[in-house]
Amino acid sequence: MTDERGRVITAATDGACSGNPGPGGWGALIRFENGSVEEFGGFEQNTTNNRMELQAALVVLKHLKPLPKHPQLTIRTDSKYLINGLTQWISGWKRNGWRTSSGKQVLNQDLWEALDLANLPDVSLEYVKGHSGDIDNERVDKIAVSFSKGALVNLKGNNRTEDVSQIIDIANSQSHRPAPPKLQRLLSRLELANYLARTGYSLTLSELAELVEQPIEKVKQNIKAWRWRDWIVEPTENNLWKLRSIKQKKPGGANG
Repeated sequence: MTDERGRVITAATDGACSGNPGPGGWGALIRFENGSVEEFGGFEQNTTNNRMELQAALVVLKHLKPLPKHPQLTIRTDSKYLINGLTQWISGWKRNGWRTSSGKQVLNQDLWEALDLANLPDVSLEYVKGHSGDIDNERVDKIAVSFSKGALVNLKGNNRTEDVSQIIDIANSQSHRPAPPKLQRLLSRLELANYLARTGYSLTLSELAELVEQPIEKVKQNIKAWRWRDWIVEPTENNLWKLRSIKQKKPGGANG
């Protein structure tokens, strides 16, 4: 696959949380051979630092999948939890039915399962010490912390998130305080929906139910395409679902 920006040469991820558990944010970026950068970020109302670290890595892995990659590409992270989990612990967890060696249920199993499916054999994780001056680690940390606090974030090469950030900023200016967590969470979900529709990524039933905040059993009842906010949710093969913007054209030129 070719891309006018060239191959992806490096990537970085980070997570942040206030309270742990509490309001959290994640940040990520990828750099291309032509010098351009694409950044990502998101917010969760009630989460943990570890979950935000995993979420950032998951978004990057899914985004990297269709892109041309440099053979020495690594994802830089300051999370040993992410690195050890994905490179050492996960095989044992799966053998044990997602239980630890002590018999306890693995924490964040949903994200670990998603990471296991999204993992790319040609992309490795590289540890970088946090707040050590690494430019990309510092940047994704700033993105993650800003999202966790509901602050304005201007993400490079990612107009969808910039638009959402401007909405959050307007809410801040009107109330003179951070936008309510419920509003921030909604904006983060809408941002993700835009991204999914643009890239064409498929969602499992559980992922779709989480996005639209409906019970899985209710989502299961939709056997044909249906509308959610500004998107058409369409079933695909292998029990997966895709989002299409109502402004997006169907294949063949017909309007959706």
